[in-house]
Amino acid sequence: MEIWLNPACSKCRSAVEILDEEGARYTVRKYLEDPPSADDLRGVLARLGLEPWDITRTQEAEAQELGLAEWERTDAARERWIAALAAHPRLIQRPIITADDGSALVGRSEEAVREAVARAGSGETSDG
Repeated sequence: MEIWLNPACSKCRSAVEILDEEGARYTVRKYLEDPPSADDLRGVLARLGLEPWDITRTQEAEAQELGLAEWERTDAARERWIAALAAHPRLIQRPIITADDGSALVGRSEEAVREAVARAGSGETSDG
């Protein structure tokens, strides 16, 4: 499992605490330092079953500057949204957890993080 996070985010830190409590095996992607490509975003969106506007932090200053509130939320506009998220990773909702079963979820609640752990095999731990 992988968790995309911003270490300054309290929801991200809480998610990591839960993953650690559960003994989950995971890797961390600090997505502001290692931004996802457009292809990465397409892949995670497919796993989430969501559209790019569903994982966009529209209240961020960058979103306001880009005028995202006015952008169409249509199939035709989808690539524009993905390009914006790739260029401005701060706009990506966090944390995003990709589970080993091929699914993903936005882990903003304790329940969502625990669901990711369950999908990953009920908290299997590594040897080290």
